[in-house]
Amino acid sequence: MQIRISWPAGNITATLDADTPTAQALAKALPLTSSAYTWGEEVYFDTGIAVSRETDARQVVEPGTVAFWTDGDALALPYGPTPISRGDECRLASPCNVLGRLDGDPRALATVRGGDPIRVELIDDQG
Repeated sequence: MQIRISWPAGNITATLDADTPTAQALAKALPLTSSAYTWGEEVYFDTGIAVSRETDARQVVEPGTVAFWTDGDALALPYGPTPISRGDECRLASPCNVLGRLDGDPRALATVRGGDPIRVELIDDQG
């Protein structure tokens, strides 16, 4: 399953594992529009959906991971260290459900500013 995340200065696509309950809940809620927040080198935004933390939720992830922060009902998109990282790791605020990965360079997210409108939409498999 592919999604496109757009903001005023750019956009990036991501490939999600469609088999997870969180990805399925997100897909049903799309398209959605929200306001961006930044936390160190992470962009996150409210989705309006609430899901449970999955058994394989992780707090430390690779840059470009698409994660769902269950404590904030938000998508979390880390592209570098956060204020609680140790070294260069991407440490999220708390364990998050891992949904997939951004396609391309996650540092494109560096152009997102707090308060930017963010739109997330499903990319149609047929083109």
